[in-house]
Amino acid sequence: MAGTADFDLYRTSEEHDMLRDSVRSLAEAKIAPFAAEVDEQARFPQEARDALTLNDLHAVHVPEAYGGAGADALATVIVIEEVARVCASSSLIPAVNKLGSLPVILSGSEELKKKYLGPLAKGDAMFSYCLSEPDAGSDAAGMKTKAVRDGDHYVLDGVKRWITNAGVSEYYTVMAVTDPEKRSKGISAFVVEKSDPGVSFGAPEKKLGIKGSPTREVYLDNVRIPADRMIGAEGTGFATAMKTLDHTRITIAAQALGIAQGALDYAKGYVQERKQFGKPIGDFQGVQFMLADMAMKLEAARQLTYAAAAKSERISAGGKPEDLTFFGAAAKCYASDAAMEITTDAVQLLGGYGYTRDYPLERMMRDAKITQIYEGTNQVQRIVMARNLP
Repeated sequence: MAGTADFDLYRTSEEHDMLRDSVRSLAEAKIAPFAAEVDEQARFPQEARDALTLNDLHAVHVPEAYGGAGADALATVIVIEEVARVCASSSLIPAVNKLGSLPVILSGSEELKKKYLGPLAKGDAMFSYCLSEPDAGSDAAGMKTKAVRDGDHYVLDGVKRWITNAGVSEYYTVMAVTDPEKRSKGISAFVVEKSDPGVSFGAPEKKLGIKGSPTREVYLDNVRIPADRMIGAEGTGFATAMKTLDHTRITIAAQALGIAQGALDYAKGYVQERKQFGKPIGDFQGVQFMLADMAMKLEAARQLTYAAAAKSERISAGGKPEDLTFFGAAAKCYASDAAMEITTDAVQLLGGYGYTRDYPLERMMRDAKITQIYEGTNQVQRIVMARNLP
């Protein structure tokens, strides 16, 4: 039997802990100082992109074979979590780079991988994911964007909505209908470039939170692309999209963890400083119980998220099938619900100050809300879980 000191089952490795420390230091020095301004001005967090790219943290998931860091799924989670702890908008740079490019990694040809993953790894381009449409949200298979074969090209027409980092990203994974008779089995995936003639963008959405990450419609007007930009075989796009979400929902859980941790850390410090009735409010049991509940929910969410990330990594490395669909949905659903509760309680702990923009908690509360909605609403996650009970 191994000694108890060597019992590593439920703790992160030394490498993962070192990564967390370095990302946290970088985030606090180079990203946190701009977070309030990015939110206030609803502008893209260029400082964060520059800092992440300089430190090779903008797309850590890209395999080494294509010039990437080759980080595992848990390392990717830790990067996103630590960036989100100071600025949720900035955490969407590494998160959406993974979401947009994972279909290429999972299903793309070797040529596509070389062409698009290299510039992503170098930081020359970002990648977005185009699945939702004005009339196809939770029912993604009801999409209307179409791709029609024309010789050795496809011509794409349609509108994609709620596209994160649209306009900033160079590359877009676009799901489009190639055979309308087959519903989900008639959907194919393509890489579209921002510079392709016929690609344009709507005005940035005016949002409740994550204001530094632009969300825009993507218009595809007679966009003619080479047929070899199809990701995988014709008709496999929807399956690739769903497989992608099994892995990337965990990155939304990571974002929720980071937002919640940032809120808890701030509230913990505040209640030691704020005095009422002659003593710090942190000495009152009512406040202590709130903090205890916040910390408990956060730790439960983290354990579930890290377990899901481990499953994602084992499957990506060619391991036997695991219940990733359930765990990915459960991690995203639980962590985002916890983040909403924790940030709301953190605002409460600051009282009137929590409600003002002079303190970061109202921003964190607004940012947390979207984690319950995107990459599948938490109502949809519950459907996914119920259909995939372990």
